[in-house]
Amino acid sequence: MSAVIELVNVRKRYAAGEATVDALRGVSVTVRRGEFVALVGASGSGKSTLMNILGCLDRPTSGVYRFDGCDVSRLGRAEVARLRNDKLGFVFQGFNLLKRLSAVDNVELPLIYAGVGAAERRRRALRVLELVGLRARAGHTPTQLSGGQQQRVAIARALINQPRVLLADEPTGNLDSRTGQEILHEFQRLHRQHRQTIILVTHDTNIAVTAERVVTVRDGLIAHDERRALSHAVHAPAALV
Repeated sequence: MSAVIELVNVRKRYAAGEATVDALRGVSVTVRRGEFVALVGASGSGKSTLMNILGCLDRPTSGVYRFDGCDVSRLGRAEVARLRNDKLGFVFQGFNLLKRLSAVDNVELPLIYAGVGAAERRRRALRVLELVGLRARAGHTPTQLSGGQQQRVAIARALINQPRVLLADEPTGNLDSRTGQEILHEFQRLHRQHRQTIILVTHDTNIAVTAERVVTVRDGLIAHDERRALSHAVHAPAALV
């Protein structure tokens, strides 16, 4: 499978008063299309910095980051914003839903920014809500949904543009253990049935092992990179929307 993400000797240095902090000290990692990768590390390990670079929310101090073969460091601000909206889907711990909007309206938001017409927006939003089992709740606002349902809406919103990579940052952090397991199963299903590339960031090794590959970050370096055999086969990709 072709590489969708390539990091080569990526470093990130922050100024901290008169001192400097090396958050990443030379990270090289490749993620191929269709992989489900867990990025795990303790607080201060550098995993959040790495997540921000992968999501094009920050730039490395040095090194190379290629996304779909494109050197991200050569892109201007508008081009990076377009890459984020068109090729990356984000799922956050806090859901980040607009409380006054219905589920379907929340899911449609990325398509509004992409300039998609109203009828097509609604069709695609209902399709991805059906994909995560929430079409019947399309007209409900976040306050009318459980935490797990809100996170499923957030996943649907992240999938609406058919992203090359789905980035999930501690996606079960605000959920009870049972609901958290349901969301992890949802990620596994998306990976299994649609060959969705997923990078899940977590501090919890028990969550990390739900992925087929676990990359451990420690002291700004890749400490371990382990591939695991999952109990399912990955099939040919099917259209999400």
